Amino acid sequence: MAVTVDDLRPTSGTWRTPLVIIICGCAIALLSFGPRSSVGFFIQPIGREFGWGRDVFGLALALQNLLWGLGQPIAGAIADRFGVLRVVCVGALLYAAGLLVMRYSATPLSLDLGAGVLIGFGLSGCSFNLVLSAFSKLLPPERRGIAFGAGTAAGSLGQFLFAPFGVALIGNFGWQTALTVFAGLMLLIVPLSLALSTPPAAATSAPAADQQSFKTALAEAFGHRSYVLLVLGFFTCGFQLAFITVHLPAYLVDRGMSASTGGWVIAAIGLFNIIGSLGVGWLQNVFPKRYILSAIYLTRALSIIAFISFPITTFSAIAFGAIAA
Repeated sequence: MAVTVDDLRPTSGTWRTPLVIIICGCAIALLSFGPRSSVGFFIQPIGREFGWGRDVFGLALALQNLLWGLGQPIAGAIADRFGVLRVVCVGALLYAAGLLVMRYSATPLSLDLGAGVLIGFGLSGCSFNLVLSAFSKLLPPERRGIAFGAGTAAGSLGQFLFAPFGVALIGNFGWQTALTVFAGLMLLIVPLSLALSTPPAAATSAPAADQQSFKTALAEAFGHRSYVLLVLGFFTCGFQLAFITVHLPAYLVDRGMSASTGGWVIAAIGLFNIIGSLGVGWLQNVFPKRYILSAIYLTRALSIIAFISFPITTFSAIAFGAIAA
């Protein structure tokens, strides 16, 4: 069913119309995913200044991804209990603080604290997982499909925009200024989150008989073979893309490419992820989802083998980014 402008107008005189909720949620997803996908461009300039090896950044970013994953169910539970607004605001503040600590880091431990702990927990509180949760609570059922698609695409759009933007900031003003600008942009999430405010659980609590404990839900989920296989697939996907976005820019510079080439490769991943998401959304109506996922992972694996097996050029690097998305 097509969405019209009338469908997105307010129904009760509130300023939080479905259109406003979707726009603000997409803006949050775009802002929160942008700096995280651009962190690989800071490895070389910071490493040169302090004489750090890439193992220092590897540990910090491993902490970030680990805590991001561990913090998501906690952030979701707190959002259900106290509302999405508080969690997103705290997440944005932690994210901005992490970027500032990273900007002033002079030791590996301080880098672990900023780029690892603070940004990791910040992402769990203000990234698209909370945005999609707010969409499911605030929007009518017939609008959630388009909102979920837009929110997911907005995260990839953030990667597309922030990668070349980050390279330009570092090249023209230095890595310190780039991190400061990124931190300032994260503060924009705070006013945007007002549109995603949801009531606390006390106001919308279900009967006790209908409630399910976290332990029971976890046991039920891992009792399904399909769920376990899906989690393993997403683990592989996350490992590949996290490794690529962090280490590929520096690797390309090692191979004689310019820093801007790495920016456009990461941007290509974000752009073609949008196209791929839309394409997969259509294909799932034609083919079983397990076949589509298998084809995606196989194609990505073959593209990685081809990328490291043949001479690297600007064209091949950007083409790899498009296929690896």
